[in-house]
Amino acid sequence: MDDSQVKADLVRYLQDARDALVWKLEGLSEYDVRRPVTPTGTNLLGLLKHLAGVEFGYFGDTFGRPYFEEPPAWYGVTAEDNADMWATPEESREEIVELYRRAWRHADATLADLPLDATGDVPWWPEERRKVTLHHVLVRVLSDTQRHAGHADIVRETIDGAVGARPDKTDLAPGGADYWREHRDRLERAAREADAASG
Repeated sequence: MDDSQVKADLVRYLQDARDALVWKLEGLSEYDVRRPVTPTGTNLLGLLKHLAGVEFGYFGDTFGRPYFEEPPAWYGVTAEDNADMWATPEESREEIVELYRRAWRHADATLADLPLDATGDVPWWPEERRKVTLHHVLVRVLSDTQRHAGHADIVRETIDGAVGARPDKTDLAPGGADYWREHRDRLERAAREADAASG
């Protein structure tokens, strides 16, 4: 397998995760795409905003191809902690989704223009680790995006029960609401039995 095939495989899996993340917003209210579902505030729109920044940074700044002439306040090392992990009331869903899509296009241009062994410099990493290849960065961003797609899976299922990478691809065993309720109850019983046996 040559470098172009390796790159194409990695980019395909990255795009699958990107598409899944955008799909997670479909059919939800403004409240539901923004509301913090975990104690640390994980929310669907914030995941997209964060990943837009990840792609602008790793595929842009790292390779001397910055996207922003004037970076927004939420972007970069001087931003308030977690500023990229939520959307303000003034930032629309459409604006954040389009920002994420612009990040894809910018990243995809870098991926198309540079070979996997192209070197870059990650300015926010410690000096001794800053030198990276495009291959390293692509694997890192793919891993990070898939991880956050998993977060989005859980957040969306918690909100309204929707599961899967796409509406037509749930990757779950067949079964309706009764099946899943019984399955969950079975797991709850097993967890309680194991806990009782351990104490």
